[in-house]
Amino acid sequence: MSHGVAISLFSGCGGLDVGVEQANYEVRAAVELNQDAADSHEKNFSHLGAPVIRRDILDVPTRDILRAAGLTGRERPDLLIGGPPCTPFSKSGFWLDWKRAGLDPDASLLQAYTRVLAEAKPRLFVLENVYALTYNNKASRPAFDRLLREIDDAGYTFTWRVLNAADYGVPQARPRLIIVGAPKSRRKTPLLPEPTHTGKWERRSTGSAEGLPHVSAGKALAGLITEPEPSEIVGGQFGHLLPGVPPGDNYLFYTAERGHPDPLFKWRSRFWSFLLKLDPERPAPTIQAQPGPYVGPFHWENRRLRVAEMKRLFGYPDDFHLVGSRNSAQAQLGNSVPPPLARQVVEALHTSTSS
Repeated sequence: MSHGVAISLFSGCGGLDVGVEQANYEVRAAVELNQDAADSHEKNFSHLGAPVIRRDILDVPTRDILRAAGLTGRERPDLLIGGPPCTPFSKSGFWLDWKRAGLDPDASLLQAYTRVLAEAKPRLFVLENVYALTYNNKASRPAFDRLLREIDDAGYTFTWRVLNAADYGVPQARPRLIIVGAPKSRRKTPLLPEPTHTGKWERRSTGSAEGLPHVSAGKALAGLITEPEPSEIVGGQFGHLLPGVPPGDNYLFYTAERGHPDPLFKWRSRFWSFLLKLDPERPAPTIQAQPGPYVGPFHWENRRLRVAEMKRLFGYPDDFHLVGSRNSAQAQLGNSVPPPLARQVVEALHTSTSS
């Protein structure tokens, strides 16, 4: 039985939306500017009330979104979901002075979400973003404080926490900021799900001590039959070094500090994911949307991951269709929320706020 109508903002290819529908909500309207991502969304969500709204959300009135969902008059959605693009607050972007100073104009997209929240008045909401938004620096903290203040001003009580997807059965260590909320009038505290799995992430334990072990990349990819992809070969200046890197290791294997007889790199001279290779016994590290030519994780077979493999490592159904090139598919996946995490977030939110 459906819990009601959901509206999706910054929809991408629909990772958050897949989880929402697995939690028994029906996505009836979506807003996404990227053409490949919008095409992917329409391929996988053919039941939308109208085609994906392919416009800049700053120029899309809330009434147009509600109309696309088939809501008229005083009808309001049961659930609002979305993850505003994380460019201004991405950890990998803080080396840019103007981003550290909080001058990225894309930051206003957070306000596009809270504008729709205040005007559409959904019964529940889920907002997702990069966990670096919670950092105490000039770019992140003022924006995060403003976001929480605007949610409060819109009339919602909320709960936020950084959740690692691996702690919820996803075979990828992917920390994301999740905020869930409900109208103050409901007098119910919206809750986030408790971890179901446990393991190590960046040298520390995460998840539930009583939980199942993290799902490994090897287990997730077991039995998957894929065809080679033309762009999977790692060539260029450093590609020939990849076969020498042990599974789970990176460029540091070729340093004097690690005892290499012919060191090629200085200690901590590169980004951590440079020549990073998957360990089949552990979850995949975070898969980026737009990695450089030598940025992993790479497969332990010394190649780039194939699209079908990336879908498994995000927890997408095997039959989920992605439109566009291989690079476009990785961008769509790398910008998305793993569906199993999204499902558990929505289930916990629904359960905690139901009367």
